Amino acid sequence: MRKLFSFLRFSLWLSLGAAVPLHAAADQRPVLNVYTYDSFESEWGPGPIVKAAFEAQCDCELNYVAADSSTGILSRVQLEGAGSRADIVLGLDNNHLVEAKRTGLLAPHNVPLSRLQVPFEWDDSVFLPFDYGYFSFIYNRDRLADPPASFQELVDADHSLKILIQDPRSSTPGLGLVLWVKALYGDRAFDVWRKLSGKIVTVTRGWSEAYGLFLDGEADMVLSYTTSPAYHISVDGEHKYRAAAFSEGHGMQIEVAARLANAPNPELAQRFMNFIISEGFQSAIPVSQWMYPVVNLADGLPPAYDGLVQPAARLTLDPRRIAEHKAQWVDEFSRALSR
Repeated sequence: MRKLFSFLRFSLWLSLGAAVPLHAAADQRPVLNVYTYDSFESEWGPGPIVKAAFEAQCDCELNYVAADSSTGILSRVQLEGAGSRADIVLGLDNNHLVEAKRTGLLAPHNVPLSRLQVPFEWDDSVFLPFDYGYFSFIYNRDRLADPPASFQELVDADHSLKILIQDPRSSTPGLGLVLWVKALYGDRAFDVWRKLSGKIVTVTRGWSEAYGLFLDGEADMVLSYTTSPAYHISVDGEHKYRAAAFSEGHGMQIEVAARLANAPNPELAQRFMNFIISEGFQSAIPVSQWMYPVVNLADGLPPAYDGLVQPAARLTLDPRRIAEHKAQWVDEFSRALSR
């Protein structure tokens, strides 16, 4: 949740597997290499805030190495194996947990989970949550006065209703939507995708492309997060963008960080894991990541979060089931939309 709203930014990241030189600090301070996704480390994201806050206390250099998605982070670590220069991976989510653990490259986070203040159970010893949010379809109330009140209403809507979604093979929200549909419809998912296909304007590679098209008026609704309106309220002073509340509930995303077992700077990596649930890190989440923090902030959430959609149910699937069937479910999505 990432993470949002770098609409016109062009991708400058090298292809996975290409040689990307890691930064070496000129003053020989220790360097903590954090693998994350590009919108986290961008000037619009929480990365610069987190970097400044951590460096103020660590006498070190925090260096981000960015991929284009959480899937890209995991793929890079897998490719590099035990020789990776990464100390921390930041930005995987609850849909990648089993796959990431199976690499054997990650170590326990050693952070007391009692400090978390979240509306879900969490007892994982390797992955530490740093934010969470809920997938939703965003609409412009000036254009769509009567949005669907349930996922089934979206499925059954006339094809004059146009939506934008993202590719689950390259986009976190795109994969989240596939799992949301599977959680709701199970074996009927293929038929649901077939009915939705006539309403889908396009399937974009990433979130920013889809959201940009939506803001340009190319569709009535776009797949994003229930917290997206908080950005428009806070930054634009604009209240016309809303999240549709679906009576069945909303898919949930939990973003996590983990420490590499062969981290070049293990003690510094542990300090950063502890820092993740501090005010210095968490206060950046609601105002630059546009997601929910995992601790109670001293000043609470910004006023723009008042009145946001609160899901009737938080929909997730067992991570082991996701690992076993994800490829099959993504293929189901692709086949349904290609017919």
